[in-house]
Amino acid sequence: MRILFQSADPINQDEWLQDLRQALPAADIQLWHPDDYRPADYAIVWKPPMEMLRAHPELKAVFNLGAGVDAILQLNVVPEHLPLIRIDDGGMAQQMAEFATQASLRYFRRIDQYEQQARRGEWQQLPPYEKRDFGIGILGLGVLGQRIAESLQYFGFDVSGWSRSRKSLPGVTAYAGPEELGAFLQRSRILICMLPLTADTSGILNRATLSQLPRGAYLINLARGGHLVEADLLPLLEQGQLAGATLDVFEHEPLPADHPWRSDARIAITPHISALTVRSIAAQQIAEKLGALQRGEPVAGLVDRQRGY
Repeated sequence: MRILFQSADPINQDEWLQDLRQALPAADIQLWHPDDYRPADYAIVWKPPMEMLRAHPELKAVFNLGAGVDAILQLNVVPEHLPLIRIDDGGMAQQMAEFATQASLRYFRRIDQYEQQARRGEWQQLPPYEKRDFGIGILGLGVLGQRIAESLQYFGFDVSGWSRSRKSLPGVTAYAGPEELGAFLQRSRILICMLPLTADTSGILNRATLSQLPRGAYLINLARGGHLVEADLLPLLEQGQLAGATLDVFEHEPLPADHPWRSDARIAITPHISALTVRSIAAQQIAEKLGALQRGEPVAGLVDRQRGY
């Protein structure tokens, strides 16, 4: 069995190869090169160049090194008959829950306001918020969104979730479909975006939707930069509709050094680190999925091309 490995990030290629070879000791796993036209059975990729997949029509399946598949779908070079399989978790769920929880607690405990006070040399205790007035809504209830919901419930928050199709999760008020989006937004003092980026969800964080949040709400975007209409954010902050935003993903990365968001104290910025794939876990998961595929068993993470995830 020959497997081609490719990653848009050349820094960790050797480490990835080592972990993949350890998880799949019987496979011949080689780093892809543009001049390598030898047949292969499978490909393991992250943001692959177009010529790679076009040069290997004999592949039986393509494994994506992450939960998000928007980058590879945009290439439109993976044939419909060829299974495209994504990582379900890869060690990211726990990290994402940690990040979303700390960001939510930062707003609930008014730490963002105390940070601004400290910069101004002020010393003033602010009245605490009450959890009954601080509902948290999660846009997207996949594996990562569900883990975030569990973490937030541990701290006693009223958690609701919205998804394309209805989900049933213990303790979570679930909303589904476009007709229920408004009701979901109206109860979300904090909105956490965990949606996959598709044609339907691109630009979903815009003036119209964010204006349906309670006044003085907070936005946490941990999914994709393409969900947020950038031009709408600062006006909503200036008008007081939003009190703050935590952004870990951006339309263009890295975010330019002179971008106006960088100097705005109401916007917390991190460089796409809310959850990073753990190589050893991802490699083992790929090995298990590949084994199931070869045995003709159902494979978790099989991408639905129509839905885009």
